[in-house]
Amino acid sequence: MSDDRPQRIHDRLNVIFRPQALDVGDDSALHAGHEGARSGGGHYSVTIISPVFAGLSMIERHRMVYDALADMMQKEIHALSIHAHAPDEL
Repeated sequence: MSDDRPQRIHDRLNVIFRPQALDVGDDSALHAGHEGARSGGGHYSVTIISPVFAGLSMIERHRMVYDALADMMQKEIHALSIHAHAPDEL
């Protein structure tokens, strides 16, 4: 059975933030044997560029992404690396 979590993360962030760019990476294989991997939670990275983040601190941006994925953070996502930017910051 294939893991559809990266696609579900992508789809949810795309709907909520309407980003100009969005990349979701599955880094789970790099953490094989890690406690989170054994319990079924994956390790993912997100790079997202959205006007929604303009004027917000890094902490506020991360909180917004975590909130958007809150139900998945309980069991499906063990670790999440977030790079969130406003378009004018690149």
